[in-house]
Amino acid sequence: MIIAIDGPAASGKGTLAKRLAAHYSYHHLDTGVIYRAVAHALISRGADLEDAAAAVSAARGLDPATFDNPALKSHQVGTAASVVSAIPEVRAVLVGFQRQFASQPPGAVLDGRDIGTVICPDAEVKIFVVADPKIRAHRRTLEARARGEAADEATILADILARDERDRNRAASPLKAAEDAYLLDNSHLDIEGGVRAAIDIIEAVRAGRQKV
Repeated sequence: MIIAIDGPAASGKGTLAKRLAAHYSYHHLDTGVIYRAVAHALISRGADLEDAAAAVSAARGLDPATFDNPALKSHQVGTAASVVSAIPEVRAVLVGFQRQFASQPPGAVLDGRDIGTVICPDAEVKIFVVADPKIRAHRRTLEARARGEAADEATILADILARDERDRNRAASPLKAAEDAYLLDNSHLDIEGGVRAAIDIIEAVRAGRQKV
């Protein structure tokens, strides 16, 4: 089974996907890390983030061993990843990697922004996770400060809104819910509540019910 978890950043989908993968003993891939790794490679080289040739080269040379690099979690890299991910040639290079990962038995949980619409359109379960932008900004601020980074919540909110707008309107794989995705609003749910809600959705689909 493939479970596609989509939605905007800091909506809680990353933690949710990890918990679901652990619950079902499935493989987990945070696809955002892939684009962050490409963006980090470009930043490290001093390359222009909109240089398609340089970005494609970085994508082709991607090393999964770097996915745990703490630097990938920085706000700077996250913002840069949104720019890189809008380059069609980069997305084309990385589609194969993601689909191959999703095909691993016994199942996989992938979270990102185009899993249910582009990467795995035939996923058995699709969940689109959302949260109020102000709540997302607060979460992201707390995460940054926990890493010892200086973080201004108003600035982070402005960046989140700009990124959402850019991702919704990009030509390649825009951010949107698949027609058959279930909407999960995490604004006022803690981690446990979000996980329970997602499991209810998955179990309903597995039982063959049409509605949750």
